[in-house]
Amino acid sequence: KENKKRKHTEEVEKVLEDQSSSVIQEPPIKAKKARKKELSKAEKKLANRESALEQADEEEEQKLLQNKVKQKKWASHAVTESVVKSDTGTTAKQQKKKKVADETVNRRTVFVGNLPVNCTVQALKSLFKEYGQIKSIRFRSLVPAEDTLSKKLAAIKHKVHPNAKFINAYVVFKEECDAIKALNENGTEIASGFHIRVDIASKNSSHDNKRSVFLGNLSYDISDDAVREHFSVCGGVVGVRIVRDRKTGLGKGFGYVLFENTDAVHLALKLNDSVLMGRKIRVKRCGEKWKAPQKSPSQCRAPKDRVDTTLKNQRRSNDSFVGEKAIPLKRSTKPKRLKTIHGNKAGKNK
Repeated sequence: KENKKRKHTEEVEKVLEDQSSSVIQEPPIKAKKARKKELSKAEKKLANRESALEQADEEEEQKLLQNKVKQKKWASHAVTESVVKSDTGTTAKQQKKKKVADETVNRRTVFVGNLPVNCTVQALKSLFKEYGQIKSIRFRSLVPAEDTLSKKLAAIKHKVHPNAKFINAYVVFKEECDAIKALNENGTEIASGFHIRVDIASKNSSHDNKRSVFLGNLSYDISDDAVREHFSVCGGVVGVRIVRDRKTGLGKGFGYVLFENTDAVHLALKLNDSVLMGRKIRVKRCGEKWKAPQKSPSQCRAPKDRVDTTLKNQRRSNDSFVGEKAIPLKRSTKPKRLKTIHGNKAGKNK
């Protein structure tokens, strides 16, 4: 029993010692925690400063990178501009070469106008083959019978609008001298009522205005031969050109006539206001502006205000009742006098 009591007392003492040691050790732990908290605030300030410095450094690095990227972009842009300029320079040179090439081709090309609709490639070849080697023949100014058909298909299938009577063609020769020789066929009658017009397709081909006449107020369905016959009285007609619509093939109401000499032009000017296919045509020199015919002074119109007043007077005279006129009374020029009232009358009134 005594041993048990001793053991129990020893255990109690140990427990008490443990509790006292734990109680004694608690305050320094709390102090350490407080110190840690105080140190964390200072550390936080330092950390904030360091982060601010790091952010500033990062921003400077980003700015440097952006500047480098911009410099690279500007350099690449300058390179592309130089490349584009060089490309445009090459394209301009290519365009000039194409223009020169087209002009040389046009000098070897002959325009043939006023051909009948049923004209074929073989017929044109047989007409122009004696002047030199022909490279190609193409028809133009075709009016398809249907809107869905293209001009090329209409030419291949021979489906042309029934109202279309004329077509044009281009004949390309191998040599320029052959095209000049082919101009001898200008004015030849390829079919009944069809005198063809042959000319060089080059834009530089000069048109002699001194031997030409401008025609206006022409019929829309007029033919070249009708104009030729009308002006054949004046002299030799070299060519007739009527400006037509590309889609419909109808004339636009004006054209030109080229004569062999200038004397025929003087005679052609006398045919001004002459009737051709039911229309009074206008004839004038090429380059002159058309002026409206001035009316005689008897035909001159009165001013608008006078016309209005005359019309009003006529309407009033027609619509108004006509009777005896009343004679107005003569007004006296003497001034009126005021009436005087006697005294006795005034008293009676009171």
